[in-house]
Amino acid sequence: QVQLVESGGGSVQAGGSLRLSCSASGRPFSRVAMAWFRQAPGKEREFVASMRWSGGSTYYADSVKGRLSISRDKLGNTVYLQMNLLKPDDTAVYFCAAQRQGASSYDVWGQGTQVTVSS
Repeated sequence: QVQLVESGGGSVQAGGSLRLSCSASGRPFSRVAMAWFRQAPGKEREFVASMRWSGGSTYYADSVKGRLSISRDKLGNTVYLQMNLLKPDDTAVYFCAAQRQGASSYDVWGQGTQVTVSS
């Protein structure tokens, strides 16, 4: 089985930074893309950022452009979300997701990590 584990969440004041990590474990798998989503209390889960595994193209939600950045390590084992200039509206549980080869959408999800931004 494939597992994704997020880490790096925490509490920070507005304007601060955090870096989230997402590590894959278990059976090796081929992926089309990796992404970060978030879900704030009382709201639906929303897309934050993604990276195409072949070529490395990245995509961002308008609300995070210029502040959050998705990247991966050279071996491709870990995906990061660098979060700068954080705002209270960024408070949410952040989830890592993978779209495996052959899947039509993101089909592997992590458990999530809490990010809290205070004003």
